[in-house]
Order: sequence, then C-alpha cells, then structure tokens
Amino acid sequence: MKKTFLLTFILLSLNLSQAQDFDIKDFNKKTETADWLLRYDLVAWYSTDTLLTKDKERIGKLGREWFCFQDSTNTWHSVYGKYENGKYDQVFHFIVKSQSEVTETNEQVDQNFLNKHGQALSRAFEEMKPISDSTSIRFNHYIKENDKGNLDVFIFPAFQPNGTAVYGGEFIYEISPKNEIVKDESYYQGQFLGFKTGEPREIWLNYRDKEKPTLGSVFFAWYYKDYFTKINIDNKTSFSTLFNDGGNYTWLNVIKDPKEEAKKKRKKEREERKKNKQRK
Repeated sequence: MKKTFLLTFILLSLNLSQAQDFDIKDFNKKTETADWLLRYDLVAWYSTDTLLTKDKERIGKLGREWFCFQDSTNTWHSVYGKYENGKYDQVFHFIVKSQSEVTETNEQVDQNFLNKHGQALSRAFEEMKPISDSTSIRFNHYIKENDKGNLDVFIFPAFQPNGTAVYGGEFIYEISPKNEIVKDESYYQGQFLGFKTGEPREIWLNYRDKEKPTLGSVFFAWYYKDYFTKINIDNKTSFSTLFNDGGNYTWLNVIKDPKEEAKKKRKKEREERKKNKQRK
C-alpha cells in the first residue's frame, strides 16, 4: 500500500471570530474516519480478489452481509457468508496482511460477533432500500463496532464500473444489538452526481447546503485523491481543499467571506432574472 501523509490546517480569514466558526475538531475526526474507511476498502478489495478464485458452489452460498474487521492485534480479517433467520452462516474467512498475502483459514469467528454484524448490515440495507432500488448506482458498505457496543454502518457510492466517481448520498447508521437505529447521520442530495476519471483535473463538490464538510465528502476526497489534481468541498460557509503537495496530501480549510458570498448571490440572482426575461 502506498504511504501517504495527511496534514490538516486552517487558513484564517482577516475576521478572527469568523474563522473560529470552522469546527476543526469535527473535521479532524472525519479525516481519521475516512482514513480508516480507505484501509477497510483496500482489505475488502484484496480479499474479494482472492474470493473470486474459489469454488463457485461455495460462492453461490453468499449473501450481501460480508464484512471486514481488525482483531486485538490489529490484523485484518474478511468474513463472507449469509445472514438469515437471525443467524450468520460463515462460508469464507480470510486473514489479510497485504495485497499479496491473503490467506483463507478454517477458523470459525465467534458466532455472536457474526450475528451482531450480520443483523446490523441487514438492517442498514433495508433502511436505504428505497434509494438503492431507485438507482443503478453501486454502493460499498463498511461496519465497525464502537465503544458503546453498537455497530456503525457506512454505505457510500462505489467507484462505478464505467470509471465514474460518484457523490451526493451517504448513509450512516448506528445500530444497537437490539437492531434499533439509535443514530442516523445519513445525507442525500436528492440525486447522485459524479466525475469521470481518467483526466487529472481540479474538481468541486457541491455541498453548499451543508454548514460542515460531511463524512462522505471527506471520504470521497481521500478515496479519489490520486485521480484528480485537486478536490474542493464547497460548503455553505467554507471551502475544504485536498491537494497533492509534492507527494504529501494536504488539507486546506478556508472560511468564506460573507460579503463576497452575498455579492456572488446577488449577481447570480440578477443573471437568473435576466434569463427569465429573455425567455418571455
């Protein structure tokens, strides 16, 4: 895996009280989660590549509820099986140390652990079913037990088969062992947007209805950092930009000037009124 470094800082505006509005603590927490999600994603890819070399009959027994986890030594594992009637049936178990070191093991993962993860994934899939059924977008899922013993489930648009990087919807649930959604931090813009990869360039993600960068937007930037020269997250009161700084990846957070933004808004409104008059 290529080694990258994440630096985070704020470019303060002339108005100090305005600059203090940026929640750097929340942002740093999201960058840490995004980094974990990317490591999880790599483990999932490595183990799936190995899975596809296995017996087709065994693969046919799998459901959607596969997942990855780290043990007490921080070693990654991938489990593939099916959750049905309150029980998880383990079919494959891989230990993943690197892309070239993925080993299948016959070791049975703790059944309660499997059931809890399978149940949470099943509940999350059901919760977002109306949206997933209404689109052809493919999704990736991630799951992790938190300090409270609940399961955090993250579902984001995957890198699409046609090479499109998609954003605009993120589905984040905290699910209890009783199968209750105790927190829902999902966000959906009403449509999915995207950028074709292949041509390195600067891109802007439209999140102008949100005060803070969402986890999904931060993860998008971190996931696709090698595909674009610069990725900008455009929020209501700030810009967050990830760019390549000589091999290191740097976050720059800039508070917007409210007067300048007001000017832009008035200019846009004038242009819209002018267009409307021309149509009549």
